Amino acid sequence: MMTDVNRRLFLTGSAAATGLAAMANTQVLAATAQAKQVGGLFGPLAGNAQLSRNENPFGPAPSALQAVSDTMAKGCYYADRGVRKLTEMIAERHNVSPSQVVVGSGSTEILSAVALAWGRKGSILCPGLFWDTTVQYGERQGAKAIRVPLAGDMNVDLPAMQAAMNDSVSLVHICNPNNPTAMLADPAAMRRFAGQVLPKATLLVDEAYNELVDDPEGNSLIDLVRDGKDVIVCRTFSKIYGMAGMRVGYGITSEENASLIRGYLMSFGGNVSGLAAAIGSYNDTAFLTRSKAMIREGREMILDAVSRAGLTALPSQTNFVYVEVPDADAVQKAMAERGVSIRGAYGDWTQYSRVSTGKMDDVQRYAAALPEIIDKLRV
Repeated sequence: MMTDVNRRLFLTGSAAATGLAAMANTQVLAATAQAKQVGGLFGPLAGNAQLSRNENPFGPAPSALQAVSDTMAKGCYYADRGVRKLTEMIAERHNVSPSQVVVGSGSTEILSAVALAWGRKGSILCPGLFWDTTVQYGERQGAKAIRVPLAGDMNVDLPAMQAAMNDSVSLVHICNPNNPTAMLADPAAMRRFAGQVLPKATLLVDEAYNELVDDPEGNSLIDLVRDGKDVIVCRTFSKIYGMAGMRVGYGITSEENASLIRGYLMSFGGNVSGLAAAIGSYNDTAFLTRSKAMIREGREMILDAVSRAGLTALPSQTNFVYVEVPDADAVQKAMAERGVSIRGAYGDWTQYSRVSTGKMDDVQRYAAALPEIIDKLRV
């Protein structure tokens, strides 16, 4: 028979247990509600057509998402073996040694590391307009950049860059196709240029958009790496693979250069989800083919709108178009008022407006608005 004391202890314990259970339940519900809000932190705001960042919204591939799903619970572990696996896959595809491949947090990390390492050796020779964020990073750390104006047709002026070579130059940095102009250098001219540069300096080619061009292999200089030339080629999973927010990129170069680059990396071991997605989709040719086709379709929609607006654009083999307009910032502002995000002027290039491809409905919104906006600017 339960005594009064035992009864009181039992009831007190039961109440405490019930209270703890209720508290735990409340915490679980709160955590679940908070988790549901996390998705809103990523991607464009609701109702906004995001055509300003050269992203591929058709990715990540289903194969990438499956790989992430299968491995996300292992995010508590370091990702060393994943780095090695991806490194081996890249090396095998390009017929180089794994020791010639450097995997980083996006190609941005590789490019930044190169700017630091070679910036200590000498000057960085580069075009006057290209994606120079990583060169600017090197400059903030003491590197010196020599910028060569673009040619009259807005292409990278390779002869002028060759003429600007001097004994101070340790690195020549080119983005091909170029960003923001979207223009692809003539492959024969690029190889002649490489032959003029390489006896004197390292040649770095940012091939972030290579997989989008009509002839990726013919417009790449990775074969020069295989031939033992002093070339660094950078690629990324941010563009054709649709993984901009997952931060995986790589460089391919000589063993000596790769070792030097690794010494300047700022992250260690990568992240499980990004690496899993990269490994899972690296050889997903079906996704790449479909994605490339949709990007081309979006690009044609943009070019059609450019023509209907009485404008011209530079030739593009990327997922963005550089459009000649009366005032790039004014066009950006007018598009923003319609919920469409595009880029404004790049420095002194106030009459060129960069617009990226994206979801078809979003591209259509840009295409529908452009002729109207241009007509008003011309009044």
